[in-house]
Amino acid sequence: MQTYGVNELRRMFLDFFESKDHLVLKSFPLVPQNDKSLLLINAGMAPLKPYFTGQEDPPSKRVATCQKCIRTNDIENVGKTSRHATFFEMLGNFSFGDYFKRESLAWSWEFLTKVIGLDENRLYPSVYLEDDEAFDIWNKELGVAKERIYRMGKEDNFWEIGSGPCGPCSEIYYDRGEKYGCGEATCEVGCECDRFIEVWNNVFTQFNGDGNGNYTELEKKNIDTGMGLERLAVAVQDVESIFDIDTFKVIREKVCELAGIVYLKDPKKDESIRIITDHIRAVTFMASDGIIPSNEGRGYIFRRLLRRAARHGRLLGIQNLFLADLAGIVIKESKDGYPELEEKKDYILKLLAIEEEKFNKTIDQGLSILQDMQNDLEKNKKNILPGEDVFKLYDTYGFPFDLTKEILEEKGYEIDEKGFLAAMEVQRETARSARGTTNYMGAEETIYQQLDHSLTTKFVGYETLNHSSTISALTTENEIVDELIAGQEGTVIVEETPFYATSGGQVADLGTIVNAQLEFVVEDTIQLQGGKIGHIGRVTKGSMKVKDRVELKVNPELRSSTAKNHSATHLLQKALRMVLGNHVEQAGSFVSSDRLRFDFTHFSAMTDEEISKVEDIVNEHIAMSLPVNTQIMSIEDAKKEGAMALFGEKYSEQVRVVSMGDFSKELCGGTHVSNTASITVFKILSDTGIAAGVRRIEALTGQCVLDYYKGLENRLYEAAKTAKAEPSQLTGRIESLFEEIKALKSENEKLKSKLASSSLGDVMDQVKEVKGVKLLAANVPELDMNGLRNLGDQLKDKLGEGVVILASSTAPDKVSLVAMVSEDTIKKGAHAGNLIKELAVLVGGGGGGRPNMAQAGGKNAAGIKDAIAKASEVLENQIK
Repeated sequence: MQTYGVNELRRMFLDFFESKDHLVLKSFPLVPQNDKSLLLINAGMAPLKPYFTGQEDPPSKRVATCQKCIRTNDIENVGKTSRHATFFEMLGNFSFGDYFKRESLAWSWEFLTKVIGLDENRLYPSVYLEDDEAFDIWNKELGVAKERIYRMGKEDNFWEIGSGPCGPCSEIYYDRGEKYGCGEATCEVGCECDRFIEVWNNVFTQFNGDGNGNYTELEKKNIDTGMGLERLAVAVQDVESIFDIDTFKVIREKVCELAGIVYLKDPKKDESIRIITDHIRAVTFMASDGIIPSNEGRGYIFRRLLRRAARHGRLLGIQNLFLADLAGIVIKESKDGYPELEEKKDYILKLLAIEEEKFNKTIDQGLSILQDMQNDLEKNKKNILPGEDVFKLYDTYGFPFDLTKEILEEKGYEIDEKGFLAAMEVQRETARSARGTTNYMGAEETIYQQLDHSLTTKFVGYETLNHSSTISALTTENEIVDELIAGQEGTVIVEETPFYATSGGQVADLGTIVNAQLEFVVEDTIQLQGGKIGHIGRVTKGSMKVKDRVELKVNPELRSSTAKNHSATHLLQKALRMVLGNHVEQAGSFVSSDRLRFDFTHFSAMTDEEISKVEDIVNEHIAMSLPVNTQIMSIEDAKKEGAMALFGEKYSEQVRVVSMGDFSKELCGGTHVSNTASITVFKILSDTGIAAGVRRIEALTGQCVLDYYKGLENRLYEAAKTAKAEPSQLTGRIESLFEEIKALKSENEKLKSKLASSSLGDVMDQVKEVKGVKLLAANVPELDMNGLRNLGDQLKDKLGEGVVILASSTAPDKVSLVAMVSEDTIKKGAHAGNLIKELAVLVGGGGGGRPNMAQAGGKNAAGIKDAIAKASEVLENQIK
């Protein structure tokens, strides 16, 4: 049998199904779209759920994909076995009410035996025990002997998740040969050893289940198949595991090279090698889809995988940053199927390097803290680390939960998982709230899902702001209705609308829907599943019914201002790439009528000079009066023309391209000005960091900039008036006032110090001798730390050799302590820092310092008397 590489197998599969009239779709991003039930896409069919439920029409009744997926439910087994992986590719062919079992099974058999060339005598199908139809297709039509077809129960061969679409399935197993088996006489399909592996699963979605074991036949039956690309490669390449297939092996060998070790020589090191090999693939693809490391959600999954890989690199003896180097190999090996990896290469490598470096800065300290915790467990003869300690490592030192667990398990300890979860409750509650109540589709349960799936809304708002149309549906918050009357709130769906629905960072249009008897105020416009647009608002006059003709009127001032801000973000992105570099990618945006927010990938704060340059470039191109044009073209043509795409976004084959002269070209569905001159002027208000490798610019355009400067001007005149100066002289006046304040403050400190010294009387009367060392310890009324230090210097000079300890309070909860020790006294054992450390406890504080000078703060003025009294005892213990 001829062997094929992973990239060849992917292409062969997609080409095969394209020849069977399937529409080949590119992989959807790892970030689910409109599906809150998933943090990450974990199966080939997951992004296609709207097509299976009928809530959206598929682009074709026959579809084939190679979908990138991530699963972390068994992350603890990744590396420990050679079967498990977090990132994988799922090949799949799908039918939405078109072909069914006969074609699906025949094509699976044809691809495996005729195209790939697997020996048909080593292939074993399984069917659901009651599915005689599938059994007969395998046996009578495809010629597979009865004894090689396995009937299995519901647990193995019936696909079902709660209520909803479900059905039997047929799996195809491949016999890899005795060398991979357990050697038992009973070894066959279903054995736990590695001889028989499942390569393909055909799911026949033919029923609708109520969740209680009752099923009704679906009118339109679907096919959902899945075949792990990596598993297929294991069979075709006849290798031990996924870590030996071509695209894995090259990464694995680089890890060994960096660590100076050989694979399959040491089981513990092999585990680390496999963990790194798998995890670097996952984080590289996550970065390419715009996922950012963080402490929650999918960002936390990213961080825990990367940090787990980094830690295992250390276990192998790799001391330098190495993950970006490995990511480069992942990109090289996978860019054939995922060209976005090469397009985002600079950004991916920089992000991984920064995150690894950040972890390196805390891992040593974290490991040291963890070691102390282990020592305490050993000392107290306990073997469970408290949950609050696990949370401290997570929250302060960036140790993911499973990393702490893994480290402790290696040494025979357990962790208090319940305690950790309790400490995490605030974050978990936030995550739960963000997910909301979801259904099979993973979307929030709303009345909109009960609307007729055939209803759609055509958007005509690029051409006009006023448009006549027919009402096709009405809803209140919880029911579909035929009529809305004055005072009622609800949602209006029409056949055609000029209202832009919130999407792509641009906020919704507002306005009114009217006719002779009606006024409905539109307070929000939203996109609904199946291509519908909902106008949410309130009837303020009359009533409206389904099939009424109405006039839809968008607020022109708000639309115009929003368009200016949206067009400005396009100019801004181009300017940022010119000034900062081509690693800059849009990572999010918010565009409304009064401001714009633009998130972008960059790894340091912008300098004032960079901000000024960006601002100037944008304003120059506004002043150039560039025409703004839109074109509809294929996604491939758009990319060839250099159009910028949104990070991690899934685009259809036909896209809208917005060009501003020859300066900017982006894929965008938003509304824009017709000429950049309409923007008038652009002003950056701030540049802030919002996540690792992501910055945020807040900016204004048009009238809002003029209003901003008007506000600044008003505040300038108010400040000048307060300072009793002309605006042009304000800077000089402020500098003069600062000098006056500085001189007065200095004079005040001297007077306070003199007053404090006077209040002490003859200071030398308070000097004690401790083991031959002079000690002056005194309570001084109402001096701050600066005043106390100045007085201490004076008294130290007056005392000569010895120790000065002063205490003062300016409020019942504000105490200052100062200790000063002469050089000769230091030689006798006195130490100002250690003196202060012991005395500060008595005033409810802490502090320390050098041997010759130290200071501390406290919150208990009542303890000053005890601190002064104890000074001689503490000093006596120090003197040799």
